[in-house]
Amino acid sequence: MISKNTICLWYDGTALDAATFYAETFPDSAVGAVLRAPGDYPAGKQGDVLTVEFTVMGIPCLGLNGGSAIKHNEAFSFQVATDDQAETDRLWNVIVGNGGQENVCGWCQDKWGLSWQITPRVLTAAIANPDQAAAKRAFDAMMEMGKIDIAAIEAAVKG
Repeated sequence: MISKNTICLWYDGTALDAATFYAETFPDSAVGAVLRAPGDYPAGKQGDVLTVEFTVMGIPCLGLNGGSAIKHNEAFSFQVATDDQAETDRLWNVIVGNGGQENVCGWCQDKWGLSWQITPRVLTAAIANPDQAAAKRAFDAMMEMGKIDIAAIEAAVKG
């Protein structure tokens, strides 16, 4: 059964592929019910996958195969707080390495165009540092990065 509040993500016929990738990549993620279209619709035929219920790190989502008219953009992203460089590298590399693309400041896109912020907790703490000079150094270092380098952020905080 669909949660009372669910994030609906639009795909062009690839909702099940995306949901399966997310379930295999992120902890506390799974693919749920798959609804096949009871009749033809503008983006598909009777029997095609219409919607897929899934969770991404405990967040309920619904993948809708709505067609090619609407594309994902950076106005929506999943932000994933990572605990160390190994986790940061693993998630970044699996997203980018499976047809995705790198962006800046810890952002990347998966092959379906959905944006992900792979954000080490160290970075969040560094830019919230009460020492404004240290926070600015960390922020400036982040602004030069694609994937976040935790050692470089820690070095920037130290000055």
